[in-house]
Amino acid sequence: MFRILLVSISLSCVLVGRSAAQNTSLMQQQKLHRVYRALERMYVDEVEMNPLVEAAIRSMLEELDPHSVYLDADEMKEAQASFAGEFSGIGVEFNVLKDTVIVVNTVAGGPAERAGVLPNDRIVRIDTTNAVGFSRSDVPKHLRGATGSKVAIDVVRRGRSEPLRFVLVRDRIPLNTVDAAYEAAEGIGYVKVNRFGRTTMDEFRDAMRRLGPVEGLILDLRGNGGGLLEQAVEMAEYFLPSGARIVSTEGRAVPPALFSAGRDGEFMRGNLVVLIDENSASASEIVAGAVQDWDRGVIVGRTSFGKGLVQRQMGLGDGSAVRITIARYHTPSGRVIQRPYEKGGKEAYYEAHRARYAAAADSVGKDAPLYRTLRSGRKVYGGGGIRPDVRIEADTARYPEYFLELYRRGIVNEFVLSYMDAERGRLERAYPGFAEFERGFEVADDVLERLVALGRERGAASDGAGFDASWLPVRRHLKALVAQRLFGTEAFYRAMHRTDDPAFARAMALLGDWEREGAPLLRPADADE
Repeated sequence: MFRILLVSISLSCVLVGRSAAQNTSLMQQQKLHRVYRALERMYVDEVEMNPLVEAAIRSMLEELDPHSVYLDADEMKEAQASFAGEFSGIGVEFNVLKDTVIVVNTVAGGPAERAGVLPNDRIVRIDTTNAVGFSRSDVPKHLRGATGSKVAIDVVRRGRSEPLRFVLVRDRIPLNTVDAAYEAAEGIGYVKVNRFGRTTMDEFRDAMRRLGPVEGLILDLRGNGGGLLEQAVEMAEYFLPSGARIVSTEGRAVPPALFSAGRDGEFMRGNLVVLIDENSASASEIVAGAVQDWDRGVIVGRTSFGKGLVQRQMGLGDGSAVRITIARYHTPSGRVIQRPYEKGGKEAYYEAHRARYAAAADSVGKDAPLYRTLRSGRKVYGGGGIRPDVRIEADTARYPEYFLELYRRGIVNEFVLSYMDAERGRLERAYPGFAEFERGFEVADDVLERLVALGRERGAASDGAGFDASWLPVRRHLKALVAQRLFGTEAFYRAMHRTDDPAFARAMALLGDWEREGAPLLRPADADE
């Protein structure tokens, strides 16, 4: 009887405790509702409640982790287009220079190219709206729309006194997530993936088919901020055997989940190098972590961002949504990808990331938990992010500080746009293909002088130094930017790789002599201890 009474008292306490927690939650919800109603009914002035509600939601999420976020309706449209891998529009790559919308390139086969819109055309009117003075964020709002709908644009073209009018029918425009794929050397392929969207693995497989059989592969995930989990799992699966654990998740209110390779990967035995840097995050870290934990390839670069929180998206009925963190990612060896943070300390969180990038040496791993890889048992470390097997220091010192200042202020981009506006025709005649351009084009002193002159116009005074050897990387970078405008994004990477990419060069050295350079890195350093 006494035992039954104790059990009854314990159950009553649990029920009372649970009821109190529920009551507190209900009271807080009622408090928010009462404040809303009071402002709406009694505030001295007329109140627009929508911005207040959005600000309140953002403020609540600011007190949590750094990655729970609110997206308004416009932000959601942009995010959905990015993940979907396509949008409906006219198919132009544009920039804004001196309040003018300039066509940088047209998408092959898109409505603009088919109608005859050309690079360097200036869009001055969209339908009945004057486009002069548009910001970058204004342009998509007017050019994108439902597939099959029409939009009229007026463009000013060099050499013509009157604007040209084009009436275009919007169509689906792909947003490629694979920026480049080419054979870097005999038997060595290179693929650059900029994010993980719905089409990423379709694009990646197509890129690998175009490369043909290769013995070694450089998978470049630098600057890749992540994206869709299922695409990251599928990419990791591409390199791993059936049954290999890829990533797991755990959270307070959701059941744990495990994602494993469902079949043998299509590139399960070739030599592999994965490039990462401080801006590789989330889905990129899942791929890099799985490759490293299974000793499947060598990770080269700098420690990744450390974003290992799982968000669940909840629509709010008006096109907006919240993404709420519900779990954490773990690599196959058990490492937590997310680096430490203080709730409500988003500013300090991102400042710590910037400080880590600026540091001469990587501090991640000092006093960090030790793990072992799953095949060879070599040491890897937790503590947030994926630490590379081969670290490549950030080498901004090779660029003159003055050039970096021009870059930060957008002056380099402005200069390249102006340069291409004046020189595109001549360059296209002189260099019909990338191979001819790579062999024959060099950035001359007079081009650098024009860049410096533009800098002076924009208030960035030079230090007076001449164009000595320290400006060689600047010439190379400008050449790569011109190549991009002429031949597309892949040309930029090809031009940079040949002359000015230490991580790429290290990857090529590893794959060029894998048995002596690459394979030993996948064996434990303490194997003979």
